[in-house]
Amino acid sequence: MSLKFVIIPVTSYQQNCTLLICEQTKKAAIVDPGGDIETILETIKAEDAIPEIILVTHGHLDHVGAVAELANKLSLPIEGPQKEDQFWLDSLPSQIKTFGFPPSDTFIPNRWLKDGDTVSVGEQRLEVIHCPGHTPGHIVFFHKQSKLALVGDVLFKESIGRTDFPRGDYNTLIDSIKNRLWPLGKEIKFIPGHGPMSTFGYEMQYNPFVSAE
Repeated sequence: MSLKFVIIPVTSYQQNCTLLICEQTKKAAIVDPGGDIETILETIKAEDAIPEIILVTHGHLDHVGAVAELANKLSLPIEGPQKEDQFWLDSLPSQIKTFGFPPSDTFIPNRWLKDGDTVSVGEQRLEVIHCPGHTPGHIVFFHKQSKLALVGDVLFKESIGRTDFPRGDYNTLIDSIKNRLWPLGKEIKFIPGHGPMSTFGYEMQYNPFVSAE
C-alpha cells in the first residue's frame, strides 16, 4: 500500500487522530489533531515521518484542539474543513469552557475545502467529500487506491454522529452517508472519529441507523 496510516487516540474523548504517511516520500498529514501534542509528536518521530500538512474534518474541539499549536510548532499549513464550520472554529474558547478542555487557540485554515477538492500527502492524493449533518461543514477524506476513508464523526461502527449540536441535522446526515459514502463501495474501510475501524459493507448490513431496508 502506498499510503500508511497510524491511529493515535487523543484527549479524554479518545478521538482518533490519524497520521497518514506517503510510503514513497515519508511525508505525512496529521488528520484531526484534537490534543495530546506530545503523543502525536512521539508517533511522528517513531514513524520517521516528515509532517507537511494538517487536515481537519470538522470544527469540534476534540478534533481541532491541537491544530493551532501544532501548525505553529511545525510550520504546517491547515486545510479543511468546509467553510460552513467556521462558526465552530470561532467558538473554540466557549467549547473549551463548556467541556473543560485545555486552552486552545482559534485558527483560520490556510484553505477551506469543498466537495470535489483534492489534498496531497507526499505523492498521494485524497478526494474531499462534503458530508454535512453532524456539522454543516463536515468533510471526509477518501484515498481511492487504498480504499480508505477518514470519515470523522459522520459514521461509526454500528452508529452515526450526533445531530443535536448547533446546525446538526439528522436527515442531512443520513443522506450524506447513503448518497455520498455508500456509492464509494462496500469494500471501503473507514477510520471513524472515535472507536474501531469498519467497512461500508458491514455498516450497510449491521448499522441500525443506515442499514439497507
